Amino acid sequence: MNEAVKTLDGWFSLHDFRSIDWPAFREVSPADRDSMLNELQNFLGDMDITKKMGEGEHTVYSILGQKADLLFFTLRPTLEGLNEVENQLNKMRIADYLLPAYSYVSVVELSNYLANHMAKGEDPLQNKHVRERLYPELPPRKHICFYPMTKKRNGVDNWYMLPMEERQVMIRDHGAIGRTYAGKIKQIIGGSIGLDDFEWGVTLFADDALDFKRIVTEMRFDESSARFAEFGSFLVGNYIASDELSLFFRI
Repeated sequence: MNEAVKTLDGWFSLHDFRSIDWPAFREVSPADRDSMLNELQNFLGDMDITKKMGEGEHTVYSILGQKADLLFFTLRPTLEGLNEVENQLNKMRIADYLLPAYSYVSVVELSNYLANHMAKGEDPLQNKHVRERLYPELPPRKHICFYPMTKKRNGVDNWYMLPMEERQVMIRDHGAIGRTYAGKIKQIIGGSIGLDDFEWGVTLFADDALDFKRIVTEMRFDESSARFAEFGSFLVGNYIASDELSLFFRI
């Protein structure tokens, strides 16, 4: 049996994509729409308090195309905490018009493929840079890109049959491409083996949406992607600040 990868795991992650029933929402009276939006703003205000306490993170993006209209992206220390946020949203009046489109559950992770940067004997959870990646702050970048991915298990292109040393080399080469986009793209890797349909959920934040195209194009030519990666759907969106939600829903 090959050596299995080990991971450090941080906050649990929920990408909750919703489609808006605009025809039905147009039929709601202006007073009722305002009431619903106030309830949603209060909900996000409570989420801001949780964020300030260091007990989680969240952000909201408007999604382009017909796959979804909104993304509520939430990080919490436990699955129970994520479930509570999801249920609170579903119980609000405006949820009648926020139809589930897609969701993804994962946990923010770092793997021991890249463990050599740690000092020998150091507790990784006491390392400032490791903690920043496991318990990340979600930046208010203009754009977001989310996609799930899996490593192939087909014939000679079976990632899980490769020796650990070979996998480490490929992951380091893959990561070297990402480091050339430092400052332009913030990346969060969610491990989802046993939690969702794919093996990872990748979230990218950038102020220039073309950086998503550039980095994914470069990485497609990297061996670890060209030979071993299978991708799900890509969803891209624009940032919505809390005080801009009412404008987004304006009829």
